[in-house]
Amino acid sequence: MSKLTEKEIKRKIIVTTALPYANGEIHLGHVTSTYLPADIFTRFHRLKNNNIIHVCATDDFGTPILIKAEQEGKTPVELVSYWNEKDRKDFEDFGISFDIFYKTSSEENIQLTQYFFKKLLENGHIFKQKVNQPFCEKCNKFLPDRYVKGTCPFCKAEEQYSDGCEKCGKTFQPGDILNPHCAICRSEPVIKESEHYFLKLSNFSDQLRKWLTDNKNLQKEVKNYVLNWIAEGLKEWDITRDIPWGVPIPLEEAKGKVLYGWFDNHLCYISTALKYFAERGKDGKKIWNSSGIYHFIGKDIVYHHYLFLPTMRIGVGEYKLPDFIPTRGHLLFQGQKFSKSRGFYISLREFLDTFPADYLRYYLTMITSYGQTDVNFDWNDFQSRINNELVANIGNFIYRTMSFIWSKFDGIVPDPEKYSDLDTSFEEKIWNIEDEVGNDIENIQLERALKKILEFSSHCNQYFQKNEPWTGGERAKNCLYLSINAVRSLVVLLEPFLPFTVEKLWKQLNLQEPLHGLGWASISKFIIKPGHKINKPEIPFKKVEDEEIERQKDKLKIKEEIV
Repeated sequence: MSKLTEKEIKRKIIVTTALPYANGEIHLGHVTSTYLPADIFTRFHRLKNNNIIHVCATDDFGTPILIKAEQEGKTPVELVSYWNEKDRKDFEDFGISFDIFYKTSSEENIQLTQYFFKKLLENGHIFKQKVNQPFCEKCNKFLPDRYVKGTCPFCKAEEQYSDGCEKCGKTFQPGDILNPHCAICRSEPVIKESEHYFLKLSNFSDQLRKWLTDNKNLQKEVKNYVLNWIAEGLKEWDITRDIPWGVPIPLEEAKGKVLYGWFDNHLCYISTALKYFAERGKDGKKIWNSSGIYHFIGKDIVYHHYLFLPTMRIGVGEYKLPDFIPTRGHLLFQGQKFSKSRGFYISLREFLDTFPADYLRYYLTMITSYGQTDVNFDWNDFQSRINNELVANIGNFIYRTMSFIWSKFDGIVPDPEKYSDLDTSFEEKIWNIEDEVGNDIENIQLERALKKILEFSSHCNQYFQKNEPWTGGERAKNCLYLSINAVRSLVVLLEPFLPFTVEKLWKQLNLQEPLHGLGWASISKFIIKPGHKINKPEIPFKKVEDEEIERQKDKLKIKEEIV
């Protein structure tokens, strides 16, 4: 029996995506940097028949959740349950295909988090220390994190949280904020002493440096400024909070205190994956440690994923560190930064209520490179790309080919005759496109991959036009036979990017074998044979009209005025 080639060996991959706070809507900024790239990557590897799972959950603990629950007169459990279901539905309607979508408040995650705390404590990496902390006498509670608002010490913007300014983007220590007041009752807090637990990040400087240096898969620009943080000296990390909503510290002496949300939330990647495998009777820990691990995030949480996450795993020593942490920049909207807390954003649901999900998937992929550069959502650019690229290029070739076969050959694919040089050249183009696009997706260069698909479609249109199949004869048969196979190849290429459209097109092609049954490797093959009958074609994409774009711009103006 011959050995399997590298292409035939199934890889084991676990993809995770940053956890959305269970206190509000998913907006376009979230999906741009994190969920959409991860979904495209996952769908590609499913087509490659690799063993890949996509794991996510809602981030249920922490002060933002507690504040929102208090404002709405709900319990935290009620709030996170509502948003977990709503987020799940929004992601589903956008085509994000999680294998499991769970929650940080699950019993599995609480147990794993408490286990990590105890192991880190046993291994000498956690210590206690008294700290001064804001306390609201009116609410009779300590005010960690986002319970304190005030004036930014840098740009003087008002109503900013005590850990950073959304206006100028700078971060600062809670005690640095000017004119502090309680976020709930607005009274001025006093300072009281409280005992907290700290993780000794400084214990791990050498191991973190080695991991960052040795791992060639991490983005250089991110890795370099994390190495600078280490060179400057890592500060010990306060991992506990004086609030009632969180993972309880598993010590009798720490009763009433909980672990900081950033201590438990990335452990949910592991606990959720373990749950997925346990439900299938598999050893999740063994699979985790033998898989390629990809953590997809936005650049605003680099610090947590490059310092807190690896430190905790190194300190416990039982779960492997990530192989890749694909990180992308922020999405601006008409040149301004999104702000979920201030209401200046477009929710995913709001967009999906107006436009097809695949339009957004296409546009966001096209404008977002694999790097830290921020990208800008612009309504005019969105309209232009959809109309000129999806409609007039990709959609045009697909519909033109299928409608010619439907109208001129009664929907039956013609039998080709002797190929011309133009036909042979086009055939070679179809053979090569699988690897050209696949290599870019493998390297998470998703916008490059989609641009190559667009270029391939342009070439298909040129080939079709040059052959003039409307004149009939041998040229028409060859052109339509090759073109319908190019359409099928194009449909497979587009599945990771435009799954809803692809599902409809597959039915129109009337292929009996499911798309995933044929898989990515079928792209370069001529699956559609002469005599095959297609179903009646439909126009795959429709133009975005000027009137709709103007409506969206008007809605944006109202939001700007409110903010």
